[in-house]
Amino acid sequence: MNSRDPAVSGTLKETSLQRFHERNATIGVVGLGYVGLSVATALAKVGHHVMGIDQNPTRVIDVNSGCSPIEDVSSAELSALVASGRIRANATVAHLREVDAVIIAVPTPVDDHRVPDLRPVREAVGAVAPLLRVGALVVLESTTYPGTTEEVVVPALRERGLHPGSDVFVGYSPERIDPGNQTWRLANTPKVVAGLTPSCLDLVVALYETIVERVVPVSTLRTAEMTKLFENIFRVVNIALVNEFQQICRGFNVDVWEVLDACATKPYGFMPFLPGPGLGGHCVPVDPFYLAWKARERGIATEFIELAGRVNERQPSQVVDAVIKLLNEQRRSLNGAQVALIGVAYKRNVADLRETPAARIVQLLREAGANVSYHDPHVPRFVVSGEEFCSSALTAEYIATKDCVVIVTDHDAIDWDLVRGFATTVLDARNALRRSGLRELGDLK
Repeated sequence: MNSRDPAVSGTLKETSLQRFHERNATIGVVGLGYVGLSVATALAKVGHHVMGIDQNPTRVIDVNSGCSPIEDVSSAELSALVASGRIRANATVAHLREVDAVIIAVPTPVDDHRVPDLRPVREAVGAVAPLLRVGALVVLESTTYPGTTEEVVVPALRERGLHPGSDVFVGYSPERIDPGNQTWRLANTPKVVAGLTPSCLDLVVALYETIVERVVPVSTLRTAEMTKLFENIFRVVNIALVNEFQQICRGFNVDVWEVLDACATKPYGFMPFLPGPGLGGHCVPVDPFYLAWKARERGIATEFIELAGRVNERQPSQVVDAVIKLLNEQRRSLNGAQVALIGVAYKRNVADLRETPAARIVQLLREAGANVSYHDPHVPRFVVSGEEFCSSALTAEYIATKDCVVIVTDHDAIDWDLVRGFATTVLDARNALRRSGLRELGDLK
């Protein structure tokens, strides 16, 4: 069978379309993290059979035992899908030989020099390509620079004798998972999709229409790749602006939080962004530098992105400097001080520690000689520079015996009345407390 024959290719496409529409396709998901497991669960819930792949053997065991490793997928939900045979996890890709589609949702980090590390994507595609059956769809969801799907995924398929667009189909759909967001979930968040060819796009649309309410097709793979990057660049630049604005307000003895509250009353032309202890998560601190790196390759300046990165990277140091100032006002030194961090996850109501600013804050405090402990109801243990910390119980005694309490993450589950009632010195990087006599980061002179 010559799959490059348009008639044959059309038949392959129609077969896959039918399986997607009937919601009985067999789909592989490579990477079972916050994105991959959420997508895998959504696919299984509507009837598809899902084979999840993850290199972490503990994660494979957890998934197969129905124990969800992420907050956005409940263990009860996962357990039911595992019991019904809709989801099965493995540590190798050998089980992907007969899948109708493969979704790749692996990490795309940067190194210490902000150079993109595409090894996880290359390894995933390289492992999957020899196993793909004719007619299969491959979709990359990992956030990356424009051109990755064409420059990395397509050549890897061709190297194994496959012909993208005719005997295998290729698409890209940037993930829009927001861990812990109870309003905008996978199903009701519009899904941007693109295909290498019109036939590829038809299949990508058909697949995602089974799990999301609205699919947004765009004209090219690079458009879809660029869309995700700009979404996060928009956030990074505006967060950097408000972080710098916070320092300006401090210099003028103005409460930044009051200013932002007042600005937010304007019904048009203003979108609130809030200062904080630094950026965290896999996307926002990392993704802009994928575009900056690729742009430099073409001689294009990315001054806003680079500047925003520098401003945001300084935030943990600003927090520690503020702690030093508070202690100095009490004629105390940071060296030997008892400092408690409240919350260490990178954002509210999740256990996600990826790129959390708390790690850098702890490192700087320890380097200055402080005795550091923390409380986080979502994070029982926290490793920084090889040193393991365990979450302390939040008690009146614990709070009262600290020289300074630093609020890094404002989880709903934290007893803020306890903190408010017993802390003698508070540095609030999230505006979680508003009480006369308690000092907050935004109020520091």
